[in-house]
Amino acid sequence: MVTEFILYVADQEKSKLFYEKLLALSPSLHVPGMTEFNLSPHCKLGLMPENGIAKILNNKTPHPSSGNGIPRCELYLKVPDAVTYFNRGLILGAKEISPFTQRDWGDKVGYLADFDGHVVAFAE
Repeated sequence: MVTEFILYVADQEKSKLFYEKLLALSPSLHVPGMTEFNLSPHCKLGLMPENGIAKILNNKTPHPSSGNGIPRCELYLKVPDAVTYFNRGLILGAKEISPFTQRDWGDKVGYLADFDGHVVAFAE
């Protein structure tokens, strides 16, 4: 089984460049309508344009762009040296939501928002 989490994004190319630099990973797939990053052998992160998924949803839900900037999901990524990823995100233009610090559940975590408002947490 492979699990894929897909974020709906306003600008696929801008988001592809952001996540490519943020994660220090090249996409495993980058075609019009979908970009994928292999996070592990069984987990992928996908980026799909909002207008592309809107066609699939066929007006049965609100257009994804109507939620842009509203936190709709959280990517919680446990990585070695999480503060490096967190700081890289800030340099790339992500918005700091909560600073990198020790949390009461045992992880050191920092929270960012990407250009579409998706929350990205880097933890160790």
